[in-house]
Amino acid sequence: MRKLVFFVGGAGAGKTTLAKSLARKRGVTVLDMDTMLRPAAVQIMTVAGLDPNDRDSEEYKVLCRDLGYRITMDAALENIELGTDVFVIGPFTKETSDPSWIVKELAAIGASLHDVDVKAVIVYLQDNRLHYNRIEQRGLETDHYKLEHWDSFSRSLVRRTLAWELPESSVLYYDNSRELDESALEHLERFVFGDVI
Repeated sequence: MRKLVFFVGGAGAGKTTLAKSLARKRGVTVLDMDTMLRPAAVQIMTVAGLDPNDRDSEEYKVLCRDLGYRITMDAALENIELGTDVFVIGPFTKETSDPSWIVKELAAIGASLHDVDVKAVIVYLQDNRLHYNRIEQRGLETDHYKLEHWDSFSRSLVRRTLAWELPESSVLYYDNSRELDESALEHLERFVFGDVI
């Protein structure tokens, strides 16, 4: 069965590192919302006379946020339609709180939860200090807004509960506070693919 696996969580939680590490091992397509949207976001924000590196302000959310998710999901659904397993990476804040969102997305390609194995890895850290340190250490221009507005931005980092109607066995709440090692990667691999060979 085709696999559509979401790696979701707050900034700095390590969702991209986890997804790419497992994808590298298993040869799965990776679609990162930040990567998919970046060229369009830079152009849209520049034309609007705003900071092209901003990924967190209200202006960015109005102009670019939903577009990024649409681009990413269109690419993911196209791959699923072709029978390719896909890992999708992004915060997906609104989407994960809507119980019917994933059902509607799959219906757009004539698919359902009965013929696509949808799983979600909810990546979180034990405290906001870890988020701050990881965001600061990665040194991305697109993180300046987050760090400069930490008091308000950090409220978005709470661990989320997935509202989609998936079986309990299809949702993994993953504490990524420690460094990723082979044991942790095997645990993740078992969750996504079943028994590790």
